[in-house]
Amino acid sequence: MSIDTGFTDADAARLFAPATAPLTTADAAALDRLHQRLAEDARSKGALDVAYRVVDSPLGKLLLAATEQGIVRVAFALEDHDAVLQLLAEKVSPRILRVPARLDAAARELDEYFAGTRREFDLPLDFRLSRGFRLSVLQHLPHIAYGRTESYAEVAQAAGSPRAVRAVGTACATNPLPLIVPCHRVVKSDGSFGGYLGGTEAKRTLLSLEAAA
Repeated sequence: MSIDTGFTDADAARLFAPATAPLTTADAAALDRLHQRLAEDARSKGALDVAYRVVDSPLGKLLLAATEQGIVRVAFALEDHDAVLQLLAEKVSPRILRVPARLDAAARELDEYFAGTRREFDLPLDFRLSRGFRLSVLQHLPHIAYGRTESYAEVAQAAGSPRAVRAVGTACATNPLPLIVPCHRVVKSDGSFGGYLGGTEAKRTLLSLEAAA
């Protein structure tokens, strides 16, 4: 059975000719069309479990990944995107492809958030990378209002284990969905920032953005 990829003979002639110069804009577009067709074919045949794309942001490049259930991972560049994809292959599925269109809604909502026009995310989420108390913490975090913060102790109380303050810190530090699940809104009891997966400056930027709105 043949697959109609929409990849023309002219595309092939350009892309598979001996390399004498960098890819032209037309060549890049042809490669992108081929990739998108192959990705869609993989999805339709049940051979795609995780789609991903990389987007620019005021905090640097962000990796976004999603399953059929929803967004499963948001990763900062300092986490090493290749390492994150490898971990997704091990913990979720090795059937991973770059399919930017599958993450269009997430990319758009993040743009709106950084522009100050969005205060809540309206995206399906896949929490499979978190379990137990860590999951309870993450499920509470979206209830911390935009522009507000809670201490680690307050989050522990809300998550049902008042004495598990350190465990709240661990849950935030290992949050697979930063930004969308706002662990940056959790601070120390004395008001100092505490740690953040994206770095202290990233946390400062996010809290300043929300405070200014």
